[in-house]
Parts: sequence; structure tokens; C-alpha cells
Amino acid sequence: MTNQQSSAAPVGVAPLAVVLVSGGLDSMVAAASAREAGYRLLALSVDYNQRHRLELASARRVAHVLGAERHVVLPLDLAAFGGSALTADIDVPKDGVQPGIPVTYVPARNTIFLSLALGWAEAAGARDLFIGVNALDYSGYPDCRPEFIAAFEGLAELATKAGVEGSPFRIHAPLQDMTKADIVREAARLGLDAGLSWSCYDPAPGGLHCGVCDSCRLRKKGFAEAGLPDPTAYAA
Repeated sequence: MTNQQSSAAPVGVAPLAVVLVSGGLDSMVAAASAREAGYRLLALSVDYNQRHRLELASARRVAHVLGAERHVVLPLDLAAFGGSALTADIDVPKDGVQPGIPVTYVPARNTIFLSLALGWAEAAGARDLFIGVNALDYSGYPDCRPEFIAAFEGLAELATKAGVEGSPFRIHAPLQDMTKADIVREAARLGLDAGLSWSCYDPAPGGLHCGVCDSCRLRKKGFAEAGLPDPTAYAA
């Protein structure tokens, strides 16, 4: 990982970055960080037939507010594989965050998403990718760890024409070492409307956050610990 801008763009032209925008708070803050750093944004969201597809409407709003030059919502039906409470007929846990990797883990999701972002980046001439993972307040997913991000950056150099020809890619994870409270404060510092984002894994009727899934609990905790008002409408 690096915070240095790529030299792929011509002198005097702001470089492009492909930003993964799920519609959640973390991805919104990561994308806004890319914009603040001077990148022009290509926003990528994936419609993987997730249980919480309401997040895609949030992704569209976020991409628009952040001024993305293009927003692609790519259909990729991971429900065909299943293996997760987000893509199969498996109950979303509501009893609080537990040790270990939860059933809401989608097999290899961030590897798949970063691979898609990498393909677009190479096609578009971008050399920088932004993803909103963090390794502190998260649900135990292995593909949110710094080791994964570093390994994928190495893979990108080996697996692409650009990398082989000496123009490597940089995977930016600006939230990597932040708590959820830190992320909430960063959203406020960046002037973002956190209410545009969507976090809930199991939406309640009326378009409400359920309030009790792991993602909702972490979101609530973040706002409470940051001492900032939570704009989220929860069912519980």
C-alpha cells in the first residue's frame, strides 16, 4: 500500500483512480479520501445479488455526490455460488459480533471485487485502486487484513501487462488502521452526509436498517464512540 499518487497520468492532469463503492460508510469515506488526494474517480459497484441490494441505491448517490466521472454497476451473481448469509438462504446473525469468521462472509469477495477493479483500472489507464477495508472494527473477514491488500498489490504487478512493463498498480486502503469511530469522524471531516450510506445486511420493511445485524451494531457503535449524531433510521 502507498499514499503516493501514480505517475501514469500526463503532467498537469489529475490521475484516475478506480474506487470500489459498495454504498456503505467505509467505501464512501475511502472514495472521498481519493478525491481529497486529487484523484479523478471511476466508481465501481458490484450487483452480486446480495440480500442487501438497497446498498446499490446508496452507491449511486455516493458516486454522484463525489463527482465520479463514471459509475459502473457490474452484475455478477454470486448467489449462484452461495456460501454466505448475504447470497444464500441462511439467516443473518442478530446476536452480536462473535469471535471468528461470521456466516456473512462472502467467499473471496474482496479478491473478486479488486480483480474487477484491476481490470477496469488497466483498461482505463489508472494505476491506483481504493478500497474501504479496515482491520480494527470489522466482522472478522480475512480479506480485510493488511496482509491481503499487500498480497493483492503484488499479484497485480505480476498479473497485468502494465505491471510487467514497469507501471505497477497501487492498492490504497486509507481506512486500514481506523476504528469505526475514526471512520465516522473522518466522514464528518470530509463533509460527507453519512445518511447517504447503507450498512445493514438484512434490511427491515420500509427501507430501514435492522439495527441488530453485525454491520448495524458496528455502525451504531462507531457513531456513539465518535460522539456524533447517527443519521441512520433503524428498526430496532
